Amino acid sequence: MGGATGAVLAIDQGTTSTRAIVFDAQAKPVATAQREFSQIYPRPGWVEHDPEEIFVSVLATAREAMATAGIGAGALAGLGIANQRETVVVWDRRTGRAIHNAIVWQDRRTAPECERLEAAGHFPLIAARTGLRIDPYFSATKIAWLLDNVDGARTAAEAGHLAFGTIDSFLLARLTDGAVHATDATNASRTLLFDIHRGVWDDELLALFRVPRAMLPEVRDSAGMFGTTAPAHLGAAVTVRGIAGDQQAALIGQACFAPGMVKSTYGTGCFLLLNTGDEAVASGHRLLTTIAYQFGGVRTYALEGAIFVAGAAVQWLRDGLGLIGSAAETGALAAAADPAERVYLVPAFVGLGAPHWDSDATALLCGMTRATTRRELARAALECVGYQTRDLLEAMRADVGDRFGAAGSNVIRVDGGMSASDWTMQFLADMLAAPVDRPAGLETTALGAAYLAGMAAGLYPDPPAFSAGWAAESRFSPRMSVAAREEKYRGWRQAVARARLGG
Repeated sequence: MGGATGAVLAIDQGTTSTRAIVFDAQAKPVATAQREFSQIYPRPGWVEHDPEEIFVSVLATAREAMATAGIGAGALAGLGIANQRETVVVWDRRTGRAIHNAIVWQDRRTAPECERLEAAGHFPLIAARTGLRIDPYFSATKIAWLLDNVDGARTAAEAGHLAFGTIDSFLLARLTDGAVHATDATNASRTLLFDIHRGVWDDELLALFRVPRAMLPEVRDSAGMFGTTAPAHLGAAVTVRGIAGDQQAALIGQACFAPGMVKSTYGTGCFLLLNTGDEAVASGHRLLTTIAYQFGGVRTYALEGAIFVAGAAVQWLRDGLGLIGSAAETGALAAAADPAERVYLVPAFVGLGAPHWDSDATALLCGMTRATTRRELARAALECVGYQTRDLLEAMRADVGDRFGAAGSNVIRVDGGMSASDWTMQFLADMLAAPVDRPAGLETTALGAAYLAGMAAGLYPDPPAFSAGWAAESRFSPRMSVAAREEKYRGWRQAVARARLGG
């Protein structure tokens, strides 16, 4: 890529772990470090993280990855950050310390407040300005909860002493020793407080959610200057040159720069994004309109479908039920399952995301007989990912029609941990009746963050040249008969209907 020298450090701060990856001048990964951190569940439906533990994990993995690569911080062209989105941190500007644990995107504690706002008729305004729905998933009601439930917080916020940020903003503030309070447009677009059309924090929404403007970060391009890290953190000062929410970073890492291109990431949840170019397509099928990236002050948009539970269903088999020792076992178990058994898992452990947006739905395992074994349960956990993705893709196709040419029949580019499973990806292709392309490198979220930083530093080429270098490692083509596909999908829809009725 241009023959430039140098390297980029990418931080991929996810929901259950932090990764740091060093990419070389050709955007190839040369060293990786990963560290899991604590998942905190104070009450049913509540999910928290310790911001200090996250920051420590970032420093530890960054130092380890650089040491493994044999490169010092001073030799880096830049640092890029991809982060779990919507998760809220509020910290004291005077100390840099959070006033409470981070409230994670999965957390449902503000469901009653969201129901109140919906009943009061605020949805049309919120949807028109933000492209989002009224749901505890997003940041605004979490911020208000912290201000209302931590002693003295609202008074301190109104006095300008507290700062709000998604994880990227918190990390940036800590890495720069409080010198920079900023975010990028993709993360801002997930808060319910940002007008995605005008590209500004919206005063009417701030008043509605009771969030003081003084708490908010400056919103910048996804690629550009975000500040310089304090030398003590990484061994030398490093310029932060790229930030994006993890799903938008994966879209970039998958080189989905052309309108109509689709990527689907399978991690804790599943996120399907369709690039819609300069058009913010309003969904009529309960999908989200979001900012895909912002370069040079110009916003590119995407339609997004969010599934709350994908890989987390396999995690439940392992940690909750003890049926498997590792996620890697599930593919072989699913392949050995009895075809006559029709077991469905609707993984509504924290309600259902798109296109249902039903926070009252409950998880459901149905169709079991005395012959059901862990093989059929493993298959159900993998199949539910394919079924949920089809739910999203059908809604997306209905929203865009033929607006982007053959967008409805596009190849789906996949990434994330679950995409390593051949069995799961083949079932996905079968259920979507569309080809599924898996790239050689599955760490596309980190690659997206690295690309943003490397492009801003002049190390990596412009998007068209970067796209030309993208290559698939495997393509999964549909093999299942239409009759079998539709019969399976009918069973899934019946199971979802039961889950939404409480089982």
